[in-house]
Amino acid sequence: MRDSQFTFSDLVAGYVTAHDRERSLIDLRTSDGRELRVTLTETTSAEFLRNLGDPYLDASAHVNDLVEPGRYLYAYGISYPGGDRVFVAKRLLFLGRGVGDYHFEQPGWWSQQLRELARFYRRAQFGSKTPVDYADYRTVLRLGGDKADHHVQETDTISRLVYGMASAYMLTGDEDFLGVAERGTEYLRDHVRFVDRDEDVVYWYHGIDIRGGSESKLFTSEFGDDYDAIPMYEQIYALVGPTQTYRVTGDPRISDDIEGTLRLFRKFFHDPERGGYFSHIDPILLNPDHESLGVNRSRKNWNSVGDHAPAYLFNLFLATGDKRHADMLEETFDLIVEHFPEEGSPFVQERFHADWSPDRTWRWQQDAAVVGHNLKIAWNLMRMNAIRPKASYVELAEKLGRTMPDVGSDQWRGGWYDVVERTLREGSDSHRFVWHDRKAWWQQEQAILAYLVLAGNTGDADFTRHAREAASFYNAFFLDHDEGGVYFNVLADGTPYLLGNERLKGSHSMSMYHASELCFLATVYGRLLLHSEPLTLWFRPRPDGFSDRVLRVAPDALPPGRVRLDWVEVDDRPYEDFDPVAMTVNLPDATGDVVVRAHLSPVED
Repeated sequence: MRDSQFTFSDLVAGYVTAHDRERSLIDLRTSDGRELRVTLTETTSAEFLRNLGDPYLDASAHVNDLVEPGRYLYAYGISYPGGDRVFVAKRLLFLGRGVGDYHFEQPGWWSQQLRELARFYRRAQFGSKTPVDYADYRTVLRLGGDKADHHVQETDTISRLVYGMASAYMLTGDEDFLGVAERGTEYLRDHVRFVDRDEDVVYWYHGIDIRGGSESKLFTSEFGDDYDAIPMYEQIYALVGPTQTYRVTGDPRISDDIEGTLRLFRKFFHDPERGGYFSHIDPILLNPDHESLGVNRSRKNWNSVGDHAPAYLFNLFLATGDKRHADMLEETFDLIVEHFPEEGSPFVQERFHADWSPDRTWRWQQDAAVVGHNLKIAWNLMRMNAIRPKASYVELAEKLGRTMPDVGSDQWRGGWYDVVERTLREGSDSHRFVWHDRKAWWQQEQAILAYLVLAGNTGDADFTRHAREAASFYNAFFLDHDEGGVYFNVLADGTPYLLGNERLKGSHSMSMYHASELCFLATVYGRLLLHSEPLTLWFRPRPDGFSDRVLRVAPDALPPGRVRLDWVEVDDRPYEDFDPVAMTVNLPDATGDVVVRAHLSPVED
């Protein structure tokens, strides 16, 4: 590229190593150590990173004072041809006011972002109507939140919205968000839940089609990869919102639905001989080996085996402390440690036959790696290690954490890629992209959470650096300051990609879940594990909530002994009946809902 004879626009992310004010030059070092000289001009603009809901803050007049050695920044500009290419910056983005200062590490950053996300989706789906009416809900939302002429309500996207609203309540105490979550949970129970009393299981429909005031239930999946089958991941994500709502309210009806769905998993998806869960069952016989399933016949994958954990199972264990759920988590991660790594490859294997032999022929994936799944596994292994510690969990998590940046991240511009070839081509020193070099919002989430939890557990400086770089790119380029919400995809240089389904703010693939999960857990990990800051959470248990009348307020599976419950308020009054170490509250007898504020603090060494 040094000898190419054309100009192109590009982004570079790097640490300032030198600044020549007189010549208007900045020397940058990228994350992987490459050097670049950047030229500034009289038309170079500059700004500070801002959160959703914040105004633009210009920094153009202060560039000379802000460009200091050690500062991490973004420079967007034009690369001109020649033997020594000249990069002329047209825009600088500063992540904070000083060296080592990152605005997203401010105590209220992520909770503010979650509040703004909740407001966006609440307004887009229901307007100002109170109480909200889920008959108005639509899966497909355009860029600005307008509803498309698409009448399907998918179960999973409703559930993901419910998760986001329940999480927003836990961080902000805003009763309106909890009202949206509870109404959504009721709607799921009333419209897309099927209770099979003969088999004693609960099944969730793919969704419903609402036209002209009538609704038609969609029994099997309408999505291309899973068409006319019952995919495990759709049943998994039907639980994500109700389970998070259950953490807040203890509603026994939600608990019954979860238990019924777990029976469905054990009875029809679980492989009792070789362990794990099949990815699909046929809709007639509920059989994972039926020939009608085609390429999904007798298959297992990351989603069917591992996605239980982040979607609902960790949160269910946090809410109940039930040994059965810890056992299921342990089985899941033991299988991942045993079967997913491949000797000689930096990436995990993601698709399997029934006997756990790798499936390298499945549709679009073939022998490709989804970068975010590798990061997701690293993140969740560390959570599992907090519940039942094993050296194998930490070993694989740290291995993925150390190898992924070189093979899955953009160390020139920042951010994380989507799908790459698992195997290096002959003569190549990098893993090629399967389709494109765009970057998806959910894969940035996995990177941020993986490196936050790795850094919080180990104190490793490289993990902290990767967490900061990932959070920098996400907050710099995924937040939609014009319309609200976050973008689905951006180009390699951070420009929003606004074509086709990736233009949407609501779709089969996108609702409120990943963005809100990021806000919630980045707050938890950042404040409690990394920055020694307290955190207050809100709960509103029902009078019949939690059969043992014990409210468990641990925000996530955290390293034992690192966090304690400092104080509790019930209905705005100090309350003393709690266990600071176990982080549990013995709820008072009440005839109505009570509001519980739980104040958590890191334990100082």
